[in-house]
Amino acid sequence: METEQQVARHYGRSGIEQAILEALRASGKDVDRLAPGDLSGADEFHLGWQAATAELARDLGLGPDLHVLEVGCGIGGPARHFAAAHGCRVTGIDLTAEFVEAAEALTRRCGLAGLVSFRQGSALAMPFPDAEFDAATLIHVGMNIADKAALFAEVRRVLKPGARFGVYDVMRIGDGELPYPMPWAATPETSFVERPETYRRLLEQSGFTVETEHSRRELALRLGREMRERAAVEGAPPLGLHILMGPATRERMGNVFAALERGLIAPIEMVARGG
Repeated sequence: METEQQVARHYGRSGIEQAILEALRASGKDVDRLAPGDLSGADEFHLGWQAATAELARDLGLGPDLHVLEVGCGIGGPARHFAAAHGCRVTGIDLTAEFVEAAEALTRRCGLAGLVSFRQGSALAMPFPDAEFDAATLIHVGMNIADKAALFAEVRRVLKPGARFGVYDVMRIGDGELPYPMPWAATPETSFVERPETYRRLLEQSGFTVETEHSRRELALRLGREMRERAAVEGAPPLGLHILMGPATRERMGNVFAALERGLIAPIEMVARGG
């Protein structure tokens, strides 16, 4: 519980919705007529951003007949994309109350409240009945959870038999000390980065069969280079991850890209199916 409290404090930040709306106005957007894509500069809080979200949705085969659970939903970017692009119903859960509050408000502004809802709570004890969902996602969340076996077992509990589970986490692929702070943790104390083989083993022990696995390292590096080059010419955009990470954004993003370039970590997508 203490680790969860530390993680929530790491991400928690007041005034997220207002900061995003101010950035959108500065970009010339009409905040009363928002589309999900208008928010992608700040609400896709993972490597590969919306491109990685779109690939995960395609690999999961999302469609309008599915009820999808997003574990660790943040401020709702992927959930809104799933609903807008694929017509599915989405329920998000996140540990951080400020994220859930912002997710609800931004979803209403995008006109998606009828398809997307959010709950505040722990991924290790979710307030949902057994076999409730047709699919689930976990996007850059496992790095904050030490007991991944308990996490995967809880996801398996709330999924219907045969449902797919899409994991997209930063995983360890090389040896060497990781630099901190990182986007997901200021110190190693709340950082639990594991190797792909550990994920595969624990998923299988929880009743899943891993069907596909893809590294998105090259995608993340390419998009990161393009963003830096664009910022060097045009300046930093008003809407960005600095709204969520604050003054430490440059150092945290610099550290994660340094680790990516050194081959210490990579964002890995796994799609598994429950038995």
